Amino acid sequence: MKPFVAALLLLSSIGLVAGELPIETRIHQLRQLPDTERVKMTRELALEIRRLPSASKDKEALADQLANLVTEGDPGHDALQEVATTLADALREQPIKSKNGEPADPYVTLAQLVRYEHVHASLDDPQFAAATQKLVADDQSRQHADFTLADINGMKWNLRQLRGKVVLVNFWATWCPPCRKELPDLEALYRRFGSRGFVILAISDEDLAKVKPFVAQQKLSYPVLLDPGRKVNEMFDVVGIPKSFVYDREGKLVAEAIDMRTDRQFLEMLRRARLE
Repeated sequence: MKPFVAALLLLSSIGLVAGELPIETRIHQLRQLPDTERVKMTRELALEIRRLPSASKDKEALADQLANLVTEGDPGHDALQEVATTLADALREQPIKSKNGEPADPYVTLAQLVRYEHVHASLDDPQFAAATQKLVADDQSRQHADFTLADINGMKWNLRQLRGKVVLVNFWATWCPPCRKELPDLEALYRRFGSRGFVILAISDEDLAKVKPFVAQQKLSYPVLLDPGRKVNEMFDVVGIPKSFVYDREGKLVAEAIDMRTDRQFLEMLRRARLE
């Protein structure tokens, strides 16, 4: 069966061609779509959510759900911008109370889109400002972070002792679909650039008994480190995964990703470290 026909059948089977399903259902089905169709549907959903009346009780929640999915992979700047605009509009119409003095999650999501995906959003809200300030502080902390962890074979790795190399720190887990999706690209990058001073430190908070057979099955050759106590996860303020951070040969944090990345996106991150 031709790919185009298969895609149409998939879309038809889940009700997206006619668009008769509720917005939330279509958001939950985005991961089932081929990448090109997913990008198109993401933009359409963003516009559809934006057109909802202010009185719609789920408008902000729907915008936040979509924003948490749009960063998976490479949707392109236009789709990212549409989603950011929709989330900002929804928060403007339906503000959320802060929790324990901290910005509510949707404000953090919007701040991440602006800082790390380089989109524009206008929102005159102290929670959005506080979320932005926290991201700046987190990045400053990551700049000075150091850790020592053992890999699945017992070898210890120290981040600062790797100065002189380009280091990509990747937080992941075996159960995480976006993490698993980016593994082949990471492996290909390691095989391509490993001889040129490129190191991947992939950090999982799972047990050795779960991680080691998975790594063998996936035929990963780069170092996979264990952080069962989550001390390094907490040091980097990692909440959702995957997350990736690139340090250049001088140990400077030059790029980071808040979600899954494609080969093209990883290459762009490595270019900022002057690897190519």
